[in-house]
Amino acid sequence: MKCGKPLKKAEVEYCHDCKEKVFAYDQGASLWIHGELVAKGIYKFKYANRRCYGSIFAKEMAKEYEKQIQIWGIEEIIPVPLHKSRLRKRGYNQAQILAKELGERWKLPVENHAVVRIRKTAPQKELNKRERLENLKGAFAVSKNWKPKERVLVVDDIYTTGSTIHRIAKVLKRAGVQKVYFLTISIGQGL
Repeated sequence: MKCGKPLKKAEVEYCHDCKEKVFAYDQGASLWIHGELVAKGIYKFKYANRRCYGSIFAKEMAKEYEKQIQIWGIEEIIPVPLHKSRLRKRGYNQAQILAKELGERWKLPVENHAVVRIRKTAPQKELNKRERLENLKGAFAVSKNWKPKERVLVVDDIYTTGSTIHRIAKVLKRAGVQKVYFLTISIGQGL
C-alpha cells in the first residue's frame, strides 16, 4: 500500500493510480474516505472560516496515526503551502492549522516555510487527473533557509490524485530529504 486508497481486491498491492504512476512520496494515509459528510466538514474548515475544525480533525488523525508516525521516524511536519494571493483571500492555510495541531500533539516541529508555492495555479478541484499534474509543474520550491531533514511528513486536507503531494515530495527530495510521507483528512477514490 502506498497512498492509502481502499483496494478493490485484498490480493492487490496498489490502487489503480499507484500502479499507473510512480509517485515521489514514499507512503501516506488518510483519516477517512472522501464522502458527503467528510466533504461538508472539510469545506467548512477550508472556506467558511471554521478553523476550530482543524483541532477536531487533528485530534482524530493524531489518535489514529501516532504509531505510524513513530514507525516512519518523522522528524518534521510540513504543511502544503497556499499561494500568497489565495492566503490573502482566505485569511489562513488549513494545512498549517492541521500541521500545528499535529505537531503539538506529537511533540514534533512544524516548518511552515520549508516549501513555498511560487506559482499561482488553478484550483485542483476544477481539473482532471492529467490537468492536475500539469497545473502543479513548477508550482513549488524549497525555501533557501530551510535545513532538510531525513524524514518529513507533508500534511494537507484532501488527497485526490496525489498530484500535490507528488510535486512537493519531488522538490523536497531534490533538496536532500530521504523519505517523504503524507497524512490527509480524507482521500478520494480517484478521478
